[in-house]
Order: sequence, then structure tokens, then C-alpha cells
Amino acid sequence: MASQNAPETESILRRAPIESGVLRLTLNDSARRNALSDDMLDVLSKALADAQSDPLVRVIVLAATGPAFCAGHDLKEITRARQSDDRGRAFFTSTLERCSAMMQAIVNHPKPVIAEVAGVATAAGCQLVASCDLAYASPQARLAVPGVNIGLFCSTPMVALSRNVGRKAAMEMLLTGELIDAERAVEIGLVNRVIDEDALTDHTMGMARQIAGKSSMTLATGKKAFYHQQELPLDEAYAYTAAVMVDNLLKKDAEEGIGAFIEKRPPQWSDQ
Repeated sequence: MASQNAPETESILRRAPIESGVLRLTLNDSARRNALSDDMLDVLSKALADAQSDPLVRVIVLAATGPAFCAGHDLKEITRARQSDDRGRAFFTSTLERCSAMMQAIVNHPKPVIAEVAGVATAAGCQLVASCDLAYASPQARLAVPGVNIGLFCSTPMVALSRNVGRKAAMEMLLTGELIDAERAVEIGLVNRVIDEDALTDHTMGMARQIAGKSSMTLATGKKAFYHQQELPLDEAYAYTAAVMVDNLLKKDAEEGIGAFIEKRPPQWSDQ
């Protein structure tokens, strides 16, 4: 794990010092438009895994340098892989499995993950935004799943996209491959809100710090329950979440939080 006292400046993924429980990870491969290359998948997956077990990390922010937030898979790597005897099948399979695992790691991560989108996010880059729990974008942000334009339907990005926006909006993006602006992304639920570019980082970090001030036990409980109940029929969702709330009520932080509210004092979280 990187030192918490100084940011990494040479890596394709910068890790800033943890501030108020917030870990800021910045994609830093602007020459390749921050593509999810083999190397980027490795370092980003490792950073997410490290953060899961780090008690100092309570919220994660994903940002990027350059004009692109993330351009998706590295098409030059894909093209080179076609030179192998199997025409790239093994490489394609491994890459998509690793990328899918990383997207699921974000959804299943016990800490909230926030995307700060100041540029273009396309294909698996749009998938990355959709996989995050929250997303804030500048007016310059543009998002698309443009695989259809190059004969490659964005099937795996479709999974995250279709779970965050309505069917018609998702299909329009998938079938046309067109870029949508940040305001449209807010309309369809892909992004939370649009923030002026010069205020985007302050806003995102402010939201992250606000969330980091909550009980990490409560956040992990709620995030897991949110995604799980979405896949259940209505009656099962209520039965599941009722059981979750009973368990939650028995936790120390629920007792402390309710007591603090009644006594009109700030709660002191133990994260238990």
C-alpha cells in the first residue's frame, strides 16, 4: 500500500493522502485517455482491495487527469492481442472477466465510492461511472457507450448502465452510441448533479467528507442492503430489509446514534 503521507506522482493511478477518512484515487494515464488497460485494471483493482481493509478509509473518490475521465478498454491492446494463435480469445476473456470483477468490487465494496467526472467517459469508462455509488460531473463531461459505432456492442457496460437508468434511456445510448452531456446524464439518473468545473473537486470532496462522518458500520450495512434488495421481489425485499434493520438496531452505533439524537448531542461512533 502507498504511503499515506505523500501522494504517488509517477503512477498511472495517483493515491492522495487520506483526508478526513476520504481516499482520493486519480486515474493518471492521460496519454491513453485513462483507458482500463491491463496495467490500469491491476493498479485500480489493488487500490480498491487495499482500501477495503484499511480502517482509515471511509469513502473513496475516483477522479482523473486530462480531458478524458476514462475511455474504456485499450483498443490498441485489443488489436495487438488479435495476433495470437487464438485471435485474442484468451486475452479478451481475461480482460473482460477482470474488468467485470473490478466493477462488482466497487458495488460490493463496504465503503461508498464516488466518481468525479470532469471529462469524457466512454464504454467501460461510462460503466465505471455507473458502477460508482454517486457521481458528480462538470458541464464539460460527456458520457457514451459507443461500441455499436465500431461493431462491438457495449454488452458488459450495459449491465451497470441498465441498473442505473431507465430501459429506454439505456437502449437509446446503446443503440446510437452517441455522447450525452452532463445535464442529460443527470436527467436519466447516471449522474447525481452537474457542478461548475472550478467547484467540482471541492463539491465532491465535501460530499465525501460528509458521508465519511457517518458510522462506517451503518454505511456498509446500508450499501449492501441497497444493492441486494433491488434484485428481489417486493415481498422478499421487505422481509430482507426488515431483518437487516433488526440487526442494525442491535448494533452499538445505532444505540449510540439514537441516544445522541434524543440527548441532542453529536454521536460518537465506534463503527460497531
